[in-house]
Amino acid sequence: MAAIVETVEIAKSPQEVFAYLDDLSRHGEWQGAIESVELLTEGPTRVGSRAVDTRRVPGGRQRVTYEITEHDPPRRAAFRGLDGPIRPLGSITVEPLDDGRRSRVTLELDLVGHGMGKLLAPLARRDARKHVPQDQARLKERLESGAAQ
Repeated sequence: MAAIVETVEIAKSPQEVFAYLDDLSRHGEWQGAIESVELLTEGPTRVGSRAVDTRRVPGGRQRVTYEITEHDPPRRAAFRGLDGPIRPLGSITVEPLDDGRRSRVTLELDLVGHGMGKLLAPLARRDARKHVPQDQARLKERLESGAAQ
């Protein structure tokens, strides 16, 4: 199954959008499955920054440790999961629109199964395909409403 690719246009500058996305501790504000975020790395987000999300997944809760693998503000960031049977692998790209007054945000996400997770990954991807558009809509709403300040 192919990676999930979702795009949303937001009436905020790429700098504003990326700054919000870059604050890993706030991901639970717009990603509905996240119950909590624990930062493992001090300082600003950069390549090598790590965090643990506790997520609601089919069948219960799962802690997912992930690492930032690419960091190019305000354009692009990439990440990979480090543990668990199903590990996220993805990127977020922020493109300027209307001379930088608006932004196009594209999320590319795959869920890679390891061990027994290889059997569950297709189900996890199907579930994520339902939730990612809702998360993107929440991201847009939070940024445009000013709730992300």
